[in-house]
Amino acid sequence: RLRLPLPGRIASHHITRGALQINSSMSDLFLDGVDQTVKVLPLVYFGILDHYARRNTVQQRVIGTLLGTKGANGVIEVTNYFPVPHNETDEHVAVDMEYHRSMFELHRQINSKEVIVGWYASGSEITDYSVLIHDFYARETENPVHLCLDTEMSEARKAVSAYVSAPMGVPGETVGSLFTPVKTDTLLFEPERVGLKALSHTMTSKDNSVPLLSDLEHVSSAVENLQETLSTCITYVDRVIAGEIPGDEKIGRFLLDTVAAVPKVDVSQFEKMFNNSLQDLLMVTYLANLIRTQVSLHEKLSAMM
Repeated sequence: RLRLPLPGRIASHHITRGALQINSSMSDLFLDGVDQTVKVLPLVYFGILDHYARRNTVQQRVIGTLLGTKGANGVIEVTNYFPVPHNETDEHVAVDMEYHRSMFELHRQINSKEVIVGWYASGSEITDYSVLIHDFYARETENPVHLCLDTEMSEARKAVSAYVSAPMGVPGETVGSLFTPVKTDTLLFEPERVGLKALSHTMTSKDNSVPLLSDLEHVSSAVENLQETLSTCITYVDRVIAGEIPGDEKIGRFLLDTVAAVPKVDVSQFEKMFNNSLQDLLMVTYLANLIRTQVSLHEKLSAMM
């Protein structure tokens, strides 16, 4: 049986497996007509993982609403989220739609620019109930995105995937829905990039903690990363010239644009500019440590007096 919620009266959508009349299908092919890119903030990924970690032990997966913006060029930026309570078994699924609408209204009061762009679910598979949940979000926003996050890390290189739904069937009669994948990317700003880099270092730490790097250590790390990147690019170009691997036109154009953007500076002049900047950094570091020492002495003298 299928019981649709009445606005303001029934807070959940109950569906039994016997009422399923729609078949779902998932494709691994990127269709030509689907030209969308989903960019997700790392905060959203961490929030979904936290939602999954705090779930009830009887729950197989968790779902929630994705908020963000839709660009005219087909780029969807997912910048926020909120969990949606639901209960899913082999026989039925219940989604708290009233909670979803209440939370969205609260989010609109904080940031009116964020709109509903889709929904997320833990796991890498699209189930029969995903079609029905996706149909609900299709009434909330046009062409919603379904984001799947593989919390079990069954495929380490493909832990995140996004899909859009398209009707499937003969003309004049729809017999199912086809979930076609769309491109996914991580929306990174400089603070997120620094934070993720610091978090990645905890993977090799015994106590899952790492100290913050000093300014000089940041400069040294940046130079080492630059040298590694240049070495990788030179090795790639040498192998393409030698005919060991086929060349990629996109990579070639990117390397050409990168080299063309580098200003032509004499080596001695570049060394002089670098040393001057390094001396300025050392001076700022020295003054900062001097001020910190003076403040500490002042606090101790004030406490003694």
